[in-house]
Amino acid sequence: MTPDNELDPGQMLADVLDGVAALAEREDALDAELAGATVLATVSTFGEDVVPLLVKELIPQVESRPNRGALALLLSIGSVASGTQDQIASAAAAAAERVAAAGVPKPRWAAELSEPLRAGDRVRLKDRAGTLSVLVASFERAGRRHAFLVTVDHQDCGAASDIFFVDADDLPEMLDELRADGMVAGTQAVDPAEFRWYVEDALGARAVHDGEDPDTILVEGLDPDLSEEDDEDEAGPPYQILAALVRTRLTALPPARKPAGAREHHEAGPADGFLSLLQRPARAKLPTKRKKSDGPAPIYQIKIGLQGAKPPIWRRLLVPADVSLASLHHAIQLSFGWEDSHLHVFDTPYGDFGIANRELGHRAEKPVTLEQVAPQAKDKIRYVYDFGDDWVHDILVEKVLDRDPTLTYPRCVGGRRAAPPDDCGGIWGYEELVEILGDPSHPDHEERLEWLGWDDAAHFDPAAFDPDEVNQAFTKAR
Repeated sequence: MTPDNELDPGQMLADVLDGVAALAEREDALDAELAGATVLATVSTFGEDVVPLLVKELIPQVESRPNRGALALLLSIGSVASGTQDQIASAAAAAAERVAAAGVPKPRWAAELSEPLRAGDRVRLKDRAGTLSVLVASFERAGRRHAFLVTVDHQDCGAASDIFFVDADDLPEMLDELRADGMVAGTQAVDPAEFRWYVEDALGARAVHDGEDPDTILVEGLDPDLSEEDDEDEAGPPYQILAALVRTRLTALPPARKPAGAREHHEAGPADGFLSLLQRPARAKLPTKRKKSDGPAPIYQIKIGLQGAKPPIWRRLLVPADVSLASLHHAIQLSFGWEDSHLHVFDTPYGDFGIANRELGHRAEKPVTLEQVAPQAKDKIRYVYDFGDDWVHDILVEKVLDRDPTLTYPRCVGGRRAAPPDDCGGIWGYEELVEILGDPSHPDHEERLEWLGWDDAAHFDPAAFDPDEVNQAFTKAR
């Protein structure tokens, strides 16, 4: 590297060619992709401005040394470049063809890399505490099946913590081990576009945190032997290289689509490399709060539905229109039987309100009233509880009613079905929990009962709901 931390093509070329001298002799195409990902991971840390330099200087210099190592490197770069790196892929592929035409034989893995990559199954696993999730996807090319696993730390802004590439045949056993260790509360099949969003969000959050060091990537990542486990220190490819390889796998999926209720965990910045980040729209100005001279606030009839629940789970409450969002939070907790042991936020057209948190962009909820963020009937906002399990509640103002002096508020006037227990792994984890509790022969039946602190599964009826129990909870809380 130069003193100004600019890319030095000559030094980079020397480092690269030394590292891939044996690449042409490898059998596994994954080794070639790792080598190509090493170069691109290094380039991405400098931003898109360095792409022309790579195309105009580095690739021609590699081509000017026509040997098997140079050809292997050009093919490997072309195999993993994608998206805004398309010009890199095109330049590398064209140079590779010219080197091959000059009589340099292609590596054995070249034919495999020319085959299309096909996406297989995608699942998302979570632990019961909502602190960790694992994103798993399988792929197939030229008859060879493999998978990647991305672990996501929800206590670290949803950043990716580790990446593993494995033979797809070994994947079921790995997932069984995770379940046996008690780490996984549930397994959810994920729509391909939403899966891509989850992975890109986790990779982006990690990139922002790391500020990826390009020198480290080059030094540690170019040796193909690092793709094999070392008996002494279990060395493997650096995270950044595996992240670049994951990004190429994601191109086999549809464009990313943000799942309903999901929250972005990273901001745009230079460390994001070639990721195209979604920007949130500007928020409207918060309306002024009701004054005493305006008279007593009317009553809102609101319906709170738990998103994704099938059959639907919902509550209907009567609350003063000027109830603070902090008080509404407590009313929702009581009406759904939540334990208020996790973070929460109200997602509104006027901003995000919860426990004030500058990093998350949450403003204080206590000074804000419901009618400020939902001024009239048919207005909607969202309430998200537990950013690990992502319990997303849609709140609809159904009616604006006159206040009844004989009633106390808040008041529950309707609802359907029991709410899930806290920390059960989100809506899909709850569905699995209901299935396990309903089957005494299930191998996890007794373990789940013990976790819930119940002697008998009859203790919980998922179809049951009694508004009087909610109103009793409201009375005790006053």
